[in-house]
Amino acid sequence: MVKRKYVTLAKITMQNSIAYRSTYLISLLGSLIFILTMFYLWQAIFESREQLSGFSWEQMKAYIFVTFLSNSLISWYSETRISRKIISGEVAMDLLKPLDFQKARIAETIGSSLLEGCIAAILIAVVLALTNGMIVPPSGPAAVLFLGSLLGSVFIKFGIVYLSSLVCFWTSNGMGVAWMRAAITNFFSGALIPLAFFPGWLEGLAKVLPFQGIVYVPASIYLGKLEGMAAMQNVGMQFVWGVILWGCGKLMWGWAVRQVTINGG
Repeated sequence: MVKRKYVTLAKITMQNSIAYRSTYLISLLGSLIFILTMFYLWQAIFESREQLSGFSWEQMKAYIFVTFLSNSLISWYSETRISRKIISGEVAMDLLKPLDFQKARIAETIGSSLLEGCIAAILIAVVLALTNGMIVPPSGPAAVLFLGSLLGSVFIKFGIVYLSSLVCFWTSNGMGVAWMRAAITNFFSGALIPLAFFPGWLEGLAKVLPFQGIVYVPASIYLGKLEGMAAMQNVGMQFVWGVILWGCGKLMWGWAVRQVTINGG
């Protein structure tokens, strides 16, 4: 019965995404413009060379679109849903509901991610049809691991988004927190530049943080740069980070909820 409540919540969120699709589509359009900008920037860089830090242009093109897909699974609109609840005070109503706040939020995220991921995949297919396509995973097992890695990516990004959103209990505006979270995540996940392009010490630092599991690990598996046992270990580490971030979220929620004041109480 309890599980059914969260499944229902996920379905309602998916329906809301369809009902208020204009807001989501505007957010998705912004991400698409950013990715197209990156596409043409990297295309210009690769015009005078065949490879750069182990990447060919075909690999970089695939990397860019895998980045778009990974980031689209939790859009900006979905991300700000949690912070809006806190800033507006709507979170007080959630405290009265017989639902765990964190589980309810991830149910909403999964519901919207299913729809948003499908729309992002369609947009990628359209763009690729106009840009001569892109390479595919080197084998069937690599494709399966890639899909598992995308799932791990959702859990890691949700954990980071959830923690940053809870910071809004101590702020009067969530936009600055969201922008800071996005800047840090995009940099250390490899969404802006693949980690292989980083200086050695910075690449080493990025690879011990959870952010690489959002973009770099799924993209590396897709491109065949992570294979076999190494790929499985990285996917496993994504889920380990997901569990760690989930635990941190529970601890921070217990601390943050004390900041809620209702009618001066």
